[in-house]
Amino acid sequence: MGEPGLSRFTSHGVTLIGDESRPGGVTFAYTERTGGVSTGKYASLNLGDACGDDAAAVAENRRRALAALGAEGLAANLVNPRQVHGDHVVVVASADAREVSRAQQEAREGADAVVCTAAGVPVLLCFADCVPVVLVARSAFAVVHSGWRGTVAHISAKALRVLCKAAGAQASQVRAYVGPHIGAADYEVSQDLMDRFVAEFGPVAEASPRHLDLEACIRQTLAAEGVASEQIASVSASTASSTGRFFSYRAEGGACGRHGALAFVPPVEARPAQAGDKTQRS
Repeated sequence: MGEPGLSRFTSHGVTLIGDESRPGGVTFAYTERTGGVSTGKYASLNLGDACGDDAAAVAENRRRALAALGAEGLAANLVNPRQVHGDHVVVVASADAREVSRAQQEAREGADAVVCTAAGVPVLLCFADCVPVVLVARSAFAVVHSGWRGTVAHISAKALRVLCKAAGAQASQVRAYVGPHIGAADYEVSQDLMDRFVAEFGPVAEASPRHLDLEACIRQTLAAEGVASEQIASVSASTASSTGRFFSYRAEGGACGRHGALAFVPPVEARPAQAGDKTQRS
């Protein structure tokens, strides 16, 4: 796999940010908030099913997001955790119906990362300021939800270790992608929380007085595990300053939808099919 890169493109009317080179045979993308059917504070591509939106609208939004990624036919296998700001990692090792059902049930009991080594099993985690992290090995991946609690608990490192063990990979072979999240300039926290982060990560955590840099902490966490800086790509836009593109819990007063991080390994019969028609890039 070469160095990671992220580009913005449109597929099936949905705006995505992903690595179109499909590193390691993995297809993944971060969604933006446009291209769906939800209305009001959830407009329009809300993928979260626990924020009060209409269930039928969420289902249609998820169908559209999966279609945009080339995974619409795999909706029954979707693994979507109930995110609890912990550090539990679900592992999916097979697309066998019983294994997928087991993983789906475990995920709904509460988890904040999913490691998948099985082709044909899409994974979705949802966000509205917290940090999405996608880790890619050959024919395997992890999708991670890292809010401040997950970041201080080093959930990205835990998911990386689980991924490496499951995929038989070294950290130096993994590519990491940090998705849209609240930027340090928008993330003012209490002095107590800042002190906790500085004690854990050092001065890199504090971008300016009481402004917490979650991405810097996550990058440091991954580096300590052996992921070099050139193996990490990130989305620069802050969700709190870009509510036209992303949902932001903080900027929208806690009442909003969720964008997503979606990933899957296409089944053998689906390769080399393309993930939709990319009609616009920026």
